[in-house]
Amino acid sequence: MAEPQATDLDSKQLAQLAAEACDDRKAVDIRLIRVDEVSSLADWFVICSGLSDVQVRAIARSAEDQIEETTGRLPLRREGQKEGRWMLLDYGEVIVHVLTPSERTYYDLESFWGHGEQVGFVSSTQAVSS
Repeated sequence: MAEPQATDLDSKQLAQLAAEACDDRKAVDIRLIRVDEVSSLADWFVICSGLSDVQVRAIARSAEDQIEETTGRLPLRREGQKEGRWMLLDYGEVIVHVLTPSERTYYDLESFWGHGEQVGFVSSTQAVSS
């Protein structure tokens, strides 16, 4: 495996990288929410769905692997790996949430953080093929 590169990304670039990695594993309904002006928790949330516990784990693993490969960083905290219905990767300025559709509906993070700026995700592969 290649040595990780120490690349400094700003929080928006890190959120975009995480979203791209989620998209690589066919995550559904990827949303980026800018919360830096309404919360001290993070600058950005990346929220997406996986259609099964296995896919949720694969999406989270993809995000973690891509971020480590690109920046050399590991999450400060990782939650939900055992259950696989909702995984959280906390990078400080970016928090990645990967949920099954039922968990996403139940917690409704988009509404809870609705006062943050919501940014729709368009993958770079979609942008190229459009």
